[in-house]
Amino acid sequence: MHTRALVVVATVALALAGIVAFERAAPDGVLSVPELAAKDAPFPDPAVDNPLAAGAPESVALAGGCFWGVQAVFQHVKGVVSATSGYSGGSAKTAKYEIVSSGTTGHAETVRVLYDPAQVSFGQILKIFFAVAHDPTQLNRQGPDEGAQYRSVIFYAGEDQKQIAELYVAQLGEAKVFRRRIVTAIAPLEAFYPAEAYHQDYAARHPYDPYIVINDRPKVDALRKLYGSVYVER
Repeated sequence: MHTRALVVVATVALALAGIVAFERAAPDGVLSVPELAAKDAPFPDPAVDNPLAAGAPESVALAGGCFWGVQAVFQHVKGVVSATSGYSGGSAKTAKYEIVSSGTTGHAETVRVLYDPAQVSFGQILKIFFAVAHDPTQLNRQGPDEGAQYRSVIFYAGEDQKQIAELYVAQLGEAKVFRRRIVTAIAPLEAFYPAEAYHQDYAARHPYDPYIVINDRPKVDALRKLYGSVYVER
């Protein structure tokens, strides 16, 4: 049985027992999306960001656990041209799901986000990444998925992205938005390898998959609830 299939089986069992929820405060000790909303403590905008400006589409590669959920979130963000699941951090030779799943390739499950800088800024992309797409305080795991391939990484495409990302991580830390330290790595994008076809648009094509219902649909729902001005139906 494939790694993700094992996770689905385990997750469904937990859900049936009534102990699975999209609640990041326990046991991982970070503020959940519902808590942030209830406390009237909106997730801060980046203090340093690129201004909106017409130009060619730009991209960044983001790793934050299973790429199904990260892709699903950004496919609903206004100004995002495309979100593609894939692998970054390792070699072309090992950029295959069955090998990446071993956790020994250096790859992380990654989503390349291509966005229109006239509609959404790089900083706003990061805000959504940290606020609803994943939990940046989990080291080498995300929810039910464990291993280095599920680590949190911003693979930046240029020095401006690097600077904005570093400053935003520091800003979130100083504001104590999360109860635990952010472990997101910030690294240059050396290469991005698209994942197999069956991984692309997985959440959209399998909306009733138990894994999607339990782990990923709540992220999209949070985006719509908390950031309705940038949410688009697709």
